[in-house]
Formats: sequence, structure tokens, C-alpha cells
Amino acid sequence: MYLGLTDLFFLAFAVLSVLFFALFIDLPYLVYAMLKLFIRLSLRSGSSFPCHVSSLLVLTLFSTWMGFLPLPASCAPAVTLTSDDQLFIALKDAAVKEDGVRAQTLANQLGSYALPSYVEYYRLKADLRNASVADVQVFLTRYEGSAIADRLRNDWLLLLGRKNDWANFDVIYPQFVLDDDTQLKCYALLSKLQQGANVADQARSLLTSAKVYGEGCYPLLNSLVRRGQFTRSDMWNQMRWASESRSGTAAAQLAILMNQPALAAVLESPVKVLSKRLGSSADAHEVALIALGRLAMSDTDQAVTILQKIQSGLSRSERAVAWAQIALPAAQQLQADALSYWIKAGEDVPLSLDAYQWRVRSALRSLDWARVKQGIEAMPPVLRSEPVWVYWLGRAYANEGQREAARNLFQSIAGETQFYGQLAMEELGQKIVIPAATSVKSVDLTPLSANAGFQRAIQFYGLGMRFEAAREWNWELRKMNDSQLLAAAEFARQNELLDRMLSTSDKTKAAFNFSQRFPAPYRSVMVQATQSMGLDMAWVYGLIRQESRFVLIARSAVGASGLMQVMPGTAKYVAGKLKLADFDLSRVNEIETNISLGTGYLSMVLSDFSGSQPLATAGYNAGPSRSRSWRASLPQAVEGAIFAETIPFSETRVYVKNVMSNATYYAALFDNVPQSLKARLGVIGAN
Repeated sequence: MYLGLTDLFFLAFAVLSVLFFALFIDLPYLVYAMLKLFIRLSLRSGSSFPCHVSSLLVLTLFSTWMGFLPLPASCAPAVTLTSDDQLFIALKDAAVKEDGVRAQTLANQLGSYALPSYVEYYRLKADLRNASVADVQVFLTRYEGSAIADRLRNDWLLLLGRKNDWANFDVIYPQFVLDDDTQLKCYALLSKLQQGANVADQARSLLTSAKVYGEGCYPLLNSLVRRGQFTRSDMWNQMRWASESRSGTAAAQLAILMNQPALAAVLESPVKVLSKRLGSSADAHEVALIALGRLAMSDTDQAVTILQKIQSGLSRSERAVAWAQIALPAAQQLQADALSYWIKAGEDVPLSLDAYQWRVRSALRSLDWARVKQGIEAMPPVLRSEPVWVYWLGRAYANEGQREAARNLFQSIAGETQFYGQLAMEELGQKIVIPAATSVKSVDLTPLSANAGFQRAIQFYGLGMRFEAAREWNWELRKMNDSQLLAAAEFARQNELLDRMLSTSDKTKAAFNFSQRFPAPYRSVMVQATQSMGLDMAWVYGLIRQESRFVLIARSAVGASGLMQVMPGTAKYVAGKLKLADFDLSRVNEIETNISLGTGYLSMVLSDFSGSQPLATAGYNAGPSRSRSWRASLPQAVEGAIFAETIPFSETRVYVKNVMSNATYYAALFDNVPQSLKARLGVIGAN
């Protein structure tokens, strides 16, 4: 085999690389890389070795083990779809890629497949843009009342909206059962607008709460402006709230819509825009306000300095908006001056839903109960009615001595089996107990075995298509009463679908079975692991319930695996610390290994935080360094509930509250004595 200069250079570079990996990473990577090198050289020489069976087996083993190194494309074996299941999965892929020809070919081979509605759906979905109204209507009629019919209705409505086909849209939209697509809600308002209706108030409500704008909402905004239903102020409010998103995507789209090219410069370099003389026009002032907010995301002090220089040229209402623009990122960064910025903004400034909540969180961190009350009472009803703000308003009333008003608020949420429902119970003088279990009769389970939706869900789980499985399962739960939900949860248990069991049981309002809501599988493994690490087993179960919902094969977008969602790097680090014999990454999803690694790491994090479960829980999710910085930013010691509510990462904030709530219920189940969530949360100091 002849090697040219390119080959020799590649060979030298590769040898150095694999030696580096051998010394500093691990030996398996060395073996893999050298195999890959040999294959590269063999390919260049025309050797038949790359497709030799043994090399493919070894490469497959190592690439699977490492989790991110694929086979060279020229060595990938030809896949022969022989089973109906494989054909069905390929059909779904063709639908995703909108490959109508391939989808039709595959569908023709699946004439007797056990999921005929999905075969037809994927065939139709693959070429939906060319489908006729009659084609869609035939499908909807044939499968009326099914989850997949409503899914196609959603797909078809989006297409009709894009085409401005309001005649057909208006016929089908009222039949859309789930009605959970913001884009369709925007299209529906746009259709009404085209017919002369005034939809401004509905649009304000929808767009204020929308997390994204998207394909349906931009044309709605455009039409609202053209028809005079949205004022200049409305559009600038939308622009400011969109600019709160650090990605800036929605803000950039709105800048185009509003014909404001200066806003593009704001998103790229706000400090450059603010370094220029403040313009005299109202639009120039609005651009400056948005630039202040964008700058405050990276340098609050500089934004404050600039505002102090230019505020004399702003109107009173503009100054209020400017301070609010700075206050929000300062609050989200847990800065000590955030509350003072909110105070400068005043109470009447227009805010996004996020800003309303962060204004109150700033007051909570400062234990300023008067401003907690003031901030919650200023919230729009959609926020003020949420249990979190009902609870904190009750606490603010209690602090002012308004005991009866506080008690009424606590009673309104005390029956809810979640974090703030539990805390409300404690404010009423009650501890957390497990409600009496409602039993499930075998006769209640009989119809579930014949339920077509549940059967489809079980089949999808078997295919590894968890999204489709959950959709089918949840569709069947929509109209169930408490006793039917408990029966469905028991049916899930019998089919070893623990995540479906607990999520189904979670939906009951008056009848409960907490053995379904809070399962404790692998008990012997957990007892041994938690006792050896000195951990509270209730807390560990509470964390697993939140992490994976007991799905053994759960894998996050960032690569965390198994019951306790252990990251590969963490797994290797903890395995070394625990001196686990014969450990390799292929074992991370094994029950005993995953629990050993997860509890080992959790023990390290807990020790790092002197036994504080809220801090350790936050550290497990977001990283110990972040949890330490959040604690260090506290102006004073606060109760654990305030620490949890003011965590700046929304995912971690929800995570900590759910884990601590779960742990309290697990402790009540395990110990059979009343529990205190407040005691478990404790007090969090600044160091």
C-alpha cells in the first residue's frame, strides 16, 4: 500500500492524537481511533478491509460505547427492512422528510399493519401540501374521535392558515379538540380580523403570554397594525417583550415587521447605539429603551450609567420603561440593586408576564412584604390566580396582620398536591400526610384492555416511539373521572409503564392513590445505596421521580442517562471516586450502576452544601457552582421556599420545587408520620 505525503501527514497527526487520548482520556478511545485510522488508510488504498465483518462489529461496539462516534459512511452496512415494524418506522421518517413517493411505497407494503390509522396518517402527512380537502376529510371522518385524527387536523389547519384559506380553516378549527397550538390561535384571530372583527384585546392577551411568535402570529401582528387595531404603543410593547429573549429571534422578526432597521443594530451592539446622541423622535426613544434592556443583560452597571445620562431627555413614562428594562435582567441575575431599579420604574409600567413575576421575586429576596403584596396585586389575573402567587400573597397578608384574608388564600390552594399546596397546608397548621387510598376494582380494569387508544400506546412503547405512545395515552384520559383515572394508572402499572402510571394518577382531583403517584421500585437496591451513602431515601426517590419518572432508558438532550440521569463525565468521575470495579460507560443505564453513581454524586453534592437538600438539589440539576453562586447572592438568610422560587433558571426552579415536594410525600409514605416541607426546605444563608 503506497502512502503519499497527505497520508503520511495524516498518519503522524492521527498517531499523536490517539496517544493524547490514551494518556489523558482513556484506552478504549485509543483503540477506536486507531481502528478508524486503519480504515481510512484502507479506504484510500482500495482495500476491502473496511467492510470486513469483524471490523464492523468492533467499530459498532466502540462507537456505541462512546455514544457520539459514528461509523464511516462507506462502512455502514446496507439496512434491509424485513419486518413490518421496521417498515413502519421508515414510513414515519419519510413523513418527517416530506418524502411522499417513499411514504406511498412503504404504506403500500403495510396494508395489514396493526396501526392502520398511523400508516395512513404518515402517508398523507408526507405529501400534505398536495393533498385535497376531500383527502383530508376522508381521513378525519374515518378516524373521527382518535388522537391521530386531531393531530392531522392540527397539521391541516396550519397549512390552511399559511394559504389564507379561511373558508376551510373556519369550518375545521372549531373541531380541533386539543386547541393547544399558539400558531393556530393566531391564525384563528387573523381569520376573524379578515372578516372585520375587532380582535385587539384577544390578541394582546394571547401575544403577551406567547413564548414564541411563529408563523401564525407575525401576519396577525402585521394585520392588526394595518387595520389600526394595534397602536404604536402596542407594537413597541411587543418589541420590548420580545427583546427580553436572549436569542433575539422574535425581536429581529418584529424589527422587520415594524420597518425599524435601527433595531437590528440594537440586537447586534446595544452599546454602540447608546453611544450616539439620543434622537428626538418617539421611535428613537423606543429604540434606546430596548438598547438599554439588551445592554443590561451583559452589563447592568453600564446600562444604569447611560440611563442616568440620557433620562432628562425622556418622558416620565419612558423613564419608567427604561428602569424596568434594566430591572428585569438585574433581577434574573440576582443582583442586589434589582429591587431599587423596580422601585424607580414604578407600579404602572407595562410589563411582560416574566417581568411581573421577577418584580415580586426581587421583593421576596429582600423580604419586602409590602412590595410582594403590591407586585402580586398588580399582576394580570392569569398570573395572580396561579398557586405560587396565591401562596405568596397570603404570606404578605399574614405579615401585615390580615389573618383572615391570608387564611382564605391558603385554603383555596391547600387541597392541591404540589409544592405550594403543601406549604399552604402548613400555614394552616397542618402537616403533610398521605390521603386515604382509593382502591381500584378489577371490574374497572376490564374495559381498559379493550381500549384501542391504550393498546396503540402500548404498541408504540414497544417500538420505542414514546412521543406517539404518550399522545395516545393522554388522549384517552381527557374525559375520565377520578375512578377511571385510577384504573388507567393501575392498568399502566400492570403493563410496567411507571411514568404513565404516576402521570395518570397525578390527574385525580378528589380520589387518590399515592402508591401510584409515588412508586418506589428497586427498593432493595435503593435501601443499600442510600444507606451506604448516608442519604435520605425519600429525597433520592423524589429526585428520580423528577429526573426520569422511572423510565430506565431515559436519555436527556445533553446525554444524561438512566433513572438518575447521570452525565457520562460525571459517571466516570464518580466511578473513580467510588472505585467501582470493571466500570465502563456501557453500564450507566444498568439499575444498580446508575443508582450507585447517582447516589454517589448526590452524596458529594450534599456534603458540599452542608446537608442542605434544596441547595444540593439545585446543584444536581444545574451544577454545584451555580447553586453556590445563587446562595452567595442572597442579601440575607431566607427560608428555603424563597431560595427555590428565586432560582434564575426556570427549569431548575421547577425542578427543585418538584423534588422537594416529592421527597416530602415519599417520607410520609415510608415513615407513615406527618411531614413538614418547610422543615425540609430549611433556611438558606448567604454562605
